[in-house]
Amino acid sequence: MTTAPARIRRDFPGISTRAWEHPADRTALVGLRQLSGFDTLLRTLSGLLQERQHRLMYLATAVRVDERQFKNLHQLRADAVKILDAQRTPEMFVLQQPEVNAFTIGMDRPFIVVTTGLLDLLDHEELRFVVGHELGHALSGHAVYRTMLMHLMRIADGIGWMPVGGWAVRAIVAALMEWSRKSELSGDRAGLLVGQDVEASVRVHMKLAGGSRVDEMSHAAFLTQADDYDRAGDLRDGVLKLLNLELASHPFSVLRAAELRRWIASGEYNRVLDGQYPRREQDKDARISEEIKHAARSYKESFDQSEDPLIRTVRNLGRDVGATVSTVGQEVGETLSKLGKRLRGDSDE
Repeated sequence: MTTAPARIRRDFPGISTRAWEHPADRTALVGLRQLSGFDTLLRTLSGLLQERQHRLMYLATAVRVDERQFKNLHQLRADAVKILDAQRTPEMFVLQQPEVNAFTIGMDRPFIVVTTGLLDLLDHEELRFVVGHELGHALSGHAVYRTMLMHLMRIADGIGWMPVGGWAVRAIVAALMEWSRKSELSGDRAGLLVGQDVEASVRVHMKLAGGSRVDEMSHAAFLTQADDYDRAGDLRDGVLKLLNLELASHPFSVLRAAELRRWIASGEYNRVLDGQYPRREQDKDARISEEIKHAARSYKESFDQSEDPLIRTVRNLGRDVGATVSTVGQEVGETLSKLGKRLRGDSDE
């Protein structure tokens, strides 16, 4: 199997992570990055997590990817780093495990872990998508912020600014999981930007759903399943869909493929390919108020276009969309605003 790219792929010098982050994901990230005292809090959490211990464990129990070990993965990582213009190359480990999985962990220096089950399932270009997906997580700081939010939720009872108990905690968990699902969609977009192969990106999700027998599956039929899922059933099915997703950290494979299709159809993917993307040097000018508007617009579009029976019924009741569709971006933004004031010790707007 060759390690050289099969074709020329476009690089994105100076690209900001905002280019691939889902609006709801990006809203939370912009707010978190603007928090005063953020670095101190992260260092504290990093100590609690014993990040060094995690890395040492993989160093002792897995295989570190380099030019001598898993050379194909080493080259894919190098390609991804070049395409997304990453300032640092994250370490990567291969873990002997039949479960098909890949994840990014660590706060100070995030590293990527892929399982042998994943390597056995995917071909070279599909692996390129996964490596890009995980690099996107590392560059966006998803492992950092996901860990931080989880800890903030756990200590909320002690700091007094967030309501806790019963349904309040359940609502916080649900909002956190919703953000986590949107961060996975962001990772998929990063994977597509690295691979620049739509067919391979969809095959990854087909294999995650149906295994290695991709020759017995249909690209078009697989995407049609997402449309059928959206329209299926009655009000009871709409409620069941919500319950199925409530504590899921990842969107379902069929729906992830459909989300990539929607991102491509929106024109955003092609704009990035054409060099029309936000730059890192502009990140300091990003405003959470604008990101909240983008997130609200994204949720409203999904709400207006959805054929889900529950959402369709609510929409047909004529209720105000702004009151009906509560965006996780706005909720997280308001929470972060309160936290920022606490950290600064002031009360300015």
